Amino acid sequence: MIKPIDKIPAVLLLEDGTVFHGKASGHVGTSSGELCFNTGMTGYQEIFTDPSYFGQIMVATNAHIGNYGVKDVEVESETIKISGLVCRNFSTNYSRIRATGSLQNYFETQSLVAISEADTRAIVRHIRDKGAMNAILSSETIDLVYLKNELSKVPNMAGLELSSTVSAKRPYFYGNENAKYRIAVLDLGVKKNILRSLSAQNCYMQIFPWNTSYAEMKKWNPNGFLISNGPGDPASMQNVVNTVGEIFENDNPTFGICLGHQILAEACGVKTFKMFNGHRGINHPVKNLITGHCEVTSQNHGFSISREDVEKSPILELTHVNLNDQTVEGIRVKGKRAFSVQYHPEASPGPHDSRNLFKQFVDTVRGN
Repeated sequence: MIKPIDKIPAVLLLEDGTVFHGKASGHVGTSSGELCFNTGMTGYQEIFTDPSYFGQIMVATNAHIGNYGVKDVEVESETIKISGLVCRNFSTNYSRIRATGSLQNYFETQSLVAISEADTRAIVRHIRDKGAMNAILSSETIDLVYLKNELSKVPNMAGLELSSTVSAKRPYFYGNENAKYRIAVLDLGVKKNILRSLSAQNCYMQIFPWNTSYAEMKKWNPNGFLISNGPGDPASMQNVVNTVGEIFENDNPTFGICLGHQILAEACGVKTFKMFNGHRGINHPVKNLITGHCEVTSQNHGFSISREDVEKSPILELTHVNLNDQTVEGIRVKGKRAFSVQYHPEASPGPHDSRNLFKQFVDTVRGN
């Protein structure tokens, strides 16, 4: 007799030996990756399909996950990108009329392993105190000796290049081909709503694979370049750093988002580093130092750029700071039409305080 999914025990083992128990949800199996948490109350489907989360096990701090089901169009990429999910209450039923299915079926179809009825508050407190670390979760075995051995094989996120796993394999177009502006998007793991936001600003885009050269992109004669978000360690992507350096040195309008922001910083001689705990959620306050205004932002990153290097740099200006920990949230290159932000201005999910940055980019393209 096959056990109901919610009767199958599941276990989460952290690399420091800490163990948390719960019940199986989603696909029955074993998965591993860096353990992180997101503080967003809604938008779980967009979070799960965000390419920036590739290689990470997500802890949902909201108590209820799955209660409004899933909808086919509410994705940031074609497939789930997280390695696994840890949550408190996993709803197999859903109440939204417009939903196209349950989260349980969605996870089963895409073989996503989840553990529910876990003490997510204790898990988050633990990794907030101890820092980000790898973990393994399983609903097919609770043999801790076996799982510890498997966990030892999981590489550390520091030093990992992951954009090649989530980037487009060949160029493609997005938007209205009769739009006024042509934007070349260097795809390091771009979210669909970034493309939608640019399309709404009268932009037609060609999306290029992560390792495309500047010369190849320039053949399309774009009006500007967007360097997208994505997963992994920016310090491991020197070829992309060199490409982005060519882009803005040739005075092309350039906009970097998240990983793209870090790559732009590296191209300007600024060091990046892995954070003790990253920023992931839809409620992070950021101050715009140019206008003096504050924004509530959507964030998803485990790496950051050195504020000390930015403030010493003769070619960079600090434009935005995080009000929680004073880390760098935005920069612009002096004398060039290039700027970037660490957060996600498309904010899907999240508040729309920062969507004006797409207009700011198009104004730069326009020459205003």
